[in-house]
Amino acid sequence: MSRQLSESARIKIESYLLNIYDMEIASKISPAVIALCERHARVEDIEPQNKWSENDVIVITYGDSIIKKDEKPLETLHRWLTNNLDGVVSAVHILPFFPYTSDDGFSVADYMAVNPELGDWQHVNQIAAEFNLMTDLVINHVSASHQWFKEFLANQTPGKDYFLPMPPETDVSSVVRPRSHPLLTPVVCADGEKHVWATFSADQIDVNFGNPDVLLAYLKIIAFYLENGARFIRLDAIGFLWKELGTPCIHLQQTHEVVKLLRFFSELINPDAVVITETNVPNRENLSYFGNLNEAHMIYNFSLPPLMVDALLRGDSEYLKTWMMSMPPAPFGCTYFNFTASHDGIGLRPAEGLLSEEELAAMIATVKRFGGEISMRKKDGQDSPYEMNISLWDALQGTHQGPDEWQFERFLCSQIIMISLEGIPGIYIHSLLGTENDREGYQATGKKRSLNRKKWKYDELMQRLENENSHHARLLKRVSELLQIRRGQAAFHPNATQYTLHLGSELFGFWRQSMKRDQSIFVVCNVTHRELTLSLSELNLVAMDPWHDLISKMEITDIHEEIKLAPYQCLWLTNKF
Repeated sequence: MSRQLSESARIKIESYLLNIYDMEIASKISPAVIALCERHARVEDIEPQNKWSENDVIVITYGDSIIKKDEKPLETLHRWLTNNLDGVVSAVHILPFFPYTSDDGFSVADYMAVNPELGDWQHVNQIAAEFNLMTDLVINHVSASHQWFKEFLANQTPGKDYFLPMPPETDVSSVVRPRSHPLLTPVVCADGEKHVWATFSADQIDVNFGNPDVLLAYLKIIAFYLENGARFIRLDAIGFLWKELGTPCIHLQQTHEVVKLLRFFSELINPDAVVITETNVPNRENLSYFGNLNEAHMIYNFSLPPLMVDALLRGDSEYLKTWMMSMPPAPFGCTYFNFTASHDGIGLRPAEGLLSEEELAAMIATVKRFGGEISMRKKDGQDSPYEMNISLWDALQGTHQGPDEWQFERFLCSQIIMISLEGIPGIYIHSLLGTENDREGYQATGKKRSLNRKKWKYDELMQRLENENSHHARLLKRVSELLQIRRGQAAFHPNATQYTLHLGSELFGFWRQSMKRDQSIFVVCNVTHRELTLSLSELNLVAMDPWHDLISKMEITDIHEEIKLAPYQCLWLTNKF
């Protein structure tokens, strides 16, 4: 049912378009964009609001991370989520579940279809009926097999104008590259060979947002996703969206304006919609996507994974603490998306300027010793480390001194820190399961990222989870318990106050206070393999309050006493039962 927009909503849309295109193009495209908005809108206008609470936890998974013979993977996933994570997580990010040709789904061949090997829209809708659904919008590029690109090759409309052909001698040296292959890819067209812009691979062809018809096409895709059960729209590789020769072609102002429009459009369709930007870049650049309360609702805390691994490998949280002190509170209506592992590797660009070259080199060396691989990118014409490819479970099997007996406790410490921070926790399914490096998968694909993208056979996984002594069962049980405790604490609201504590480098601590100021939680974590002593007097606990630890259930009888913390032990000291 169509709905007429308010005058202020129309003005916002027109202003975004004027900031993206010149006046002539903006005036031509504006009526079509407004008409599309009115065709799908449920509200006339929007106001900023916080759309989350301490109950929000997101699990990240591929549609086929768990597979069962003679069953569609999305059916298997639905049953596993319902049986194991009901009441533990509130949402699920199913990584691209569309027909694709490469990059494990991120080379989309059809945005409107579900990969039939995974299931169909009914299966997706069934999951969305029980969990809030995060859907990827792979917005920077399409598969070389997408219909649009087939039309480009045949010189047919509309696709012939959807891409970026360039003379092969074009100077693209100023363009920021996330990969080491050539930026311009040769393709054979009906009217001869052309070279097209391909940021990520020869099978992932960048679209041309300089053509407003491309923008319209993606707005229609967003409307389709929101009307088919999605609540979270993840803008993949959004930073590379706008191209302008002679610039780095990353984070250009037009890109930010497109994000503003996509957010506004999404909220008109569903006022509870959340737009999240995926920008695996240095911290300052990442923060820019909050805009002025009008860009991303959520941004990934990309600096957290490498800093967390560094702290636990060294037994020293100084870099992690320094970064945390520099992080501004998320603006109203915005929050952080915290994670320690994902389908990609542990990014190193987000650690630039935060870790020294020596610490980066030491971390890379240890990760390689623990079975990891390193992916590279082009930087100043040279190959430079881009990300560490390893399962987080294996990355934390020891310290720089080598493997030890504290792997489980160290891993659990990493998760407790992450789920305690300001923002919404995002837990990769392989972190919940303590999945090891998938060497077999890596050998089969030759892709380094396959190390952390294991496809569990359902029967094998359930056998391990039914064995109470397996680390898989112990980890799923313990993390689930902690998440259930977390979901009941107002001080863990994504926008609750957060202050860093100064307890030395071996204890990492911070204070959270609920928005009503009726609950405090002091998070204190031992990041070393040694027993440490915490003097509670350093926390300045209020004497009249009844303090206790939510994790161990220990009650505090003397706010000046000293507490022994076992290796990697964490505390959630709160004044509210």
